[in-house]
Amino acid sequence: MTIRLRVNGAERELDVDPEMPLLWALRDTLGLTGTKYGCGEALCGACTVHLDGEVVRSCVTPVRRAAGKDVTTIEGLSPDGSHPLQKAWVELGVPQCGFCQAGQIMSAAALLAKRPKPTDAEIDRSLSGNLCRCGTYLRIRAAVKKAAGVP
Repeated sequence: MTIRLRVNGAERELDVDPEMPLLWALRDTLGLTGTKYGCGEALCGACTVHLDGEVVRSCVTPVRRAAGKDVTTIEGLSPDGSHPLQKAWVELGVPQCGFCQAGQIMSAAALLAKRPKPTDAEIDRSLSGNLCRCGTYLRIRAAVKKAAGVP
């Protein structure tokens, strides 16, 4: 079955099983490997992407659900790393192992789209579904605040 969707602004047609997780369509079919597989059960947030601007866990989202919609991955947030969140992440040295970072940034980007000047509590709540095995939560919060221009 052919599934039509927009990925990072480009119209795409995928000839895949409609039940295939969006994660595998992105990684294996389209070669967008920035989105990571973590748990396969929507518990860790490593696979976070935006579907029509909303945060989804792509490991449990069937690709059919993305039909006719806009999908944004970390590659589409800013291909050259110039998004304010990406810049803040680098400047503050947020990544340790880096595995969770794409999902963290995608969740943070969705937050900032809705709440341009979030509080610490809003940041913590919004990113609570994204696990960081290295425990860089304080640096993550600081980077979100920096990108938002919040002291």
